[in-house]
Amino acid sequence: MTRARTALVLIDLQRWIVDMPWQPVGGDVVADTCGRLREHFTDSDSGSRSESGSGSSIVVLVRYVREDGADGGVSAAPNQLVPGFEPRAGEHLVTKHGLDAFEGTDLHDRLNREGVTELVVAGLSTAHGVAATAATALRLGYGVVVVSDATAGADEAQHREALDRLIALGARTGLVADLVAAKAGRN
Repeated sequence: MTRARTALVLIDLQRWIVDMPWQPVGGDVVADTCGRLREHFTDSDSGSRSESGSGSSIVVLVRYVREDGADGGVSAAPNQLVPGFEPRAGEHLVTKHGLDAFEGTDLHDRLNREGVTELVVAGLSTAHGVAATAATALRLGYGVVVVSDATAGADEAQHREALDRLIALGARTGLVADLVAAKAGRN
C-alpha cells in the first residue's frame, strides 16, 4: 500500500520578486514564513526518513526565469533564490518560464515518482505563480492547501480574491501555525 505524501511547493522566492511591494505582508515576511514552514516540513520528517532519504513530505523550490535569457538566466544575481533557500539534498529545484510551475517543466512527473498526493503551496505571488500552480495541481488531481499567511499579492484585495478563486476551485487554505500543529500531531 502506498503512503500518501505531501510536497511543500515554494514559489518564486527570488530577490527581485521578494523585494517588490506586497500586501497584506511584505516579501521578506513571506520569505521568513516560508522558511519556517520549510524547516518544519524537513525537521518533522527527519525521524521518518528511510535509507533512501524519503520521508512523508518533500520540498520543491520553484523559480522563474525568462525563456529567452533576457534576464540573465538562472545564474543572474536577481534570479537567485533569497538567502536560506538554496536547495538542500533531496529537495527539488524547478525552473519555470511562465506563471505555472507545471507548464513546460517536469514537476508533475517528479511528484508522481515521489508518490505525492497533496501540495502545500506558498510563496509569491498569490494571484500569479501561486494561483496558477495551485489551479493546475487541482486539475491534475492533487489535494491543495494554500498557506494564506505565507503568500501575498499586489494589494490585499488581489490577495483575498485569488484565495477565494482557489477555494472555489477546491483548494483549502491554512495558516502556517495550523499546518505546523496538524503535521506535528501526525508524527
